[in-house]
Amino acid sequence: MISEKDVKHVASLARIHLKDQEIGRLTKDLEKILDYIHKLNTLDVSGVQPTGHVLPLKNVYRKDAVRPSLAQQEVLKMSVEQQDGFFKVPKVIE
Repeated sequence: MISEKDVKHVASLARIHLKDQEIGRLTKDLEKILDYIHKLNTLDVSGVQPTGHVLPLKNVYRKDAVRPSLAQQEVLKMSVEQQDGFFKVPKVIE
């Protein structure tokens, strides 16, 4: 059984501020969710293979290919500022 105290504790861990009427409603909702999970735990899934997706999908990657690129000096000509062969940008982290 889930108590209102449990819901308040979980809400504080999640840094969620709840009103009193929300706590009551969420207590009932969480109880229903946990009851459903308990029903799922009683199912025999010994013959079911674990899956990450219901469809047989797999990633399609292109082959890596070495291709010519721009020369460093040519790229640096496009920059606003440069220093020692690198782009110079404003500091964003203190």
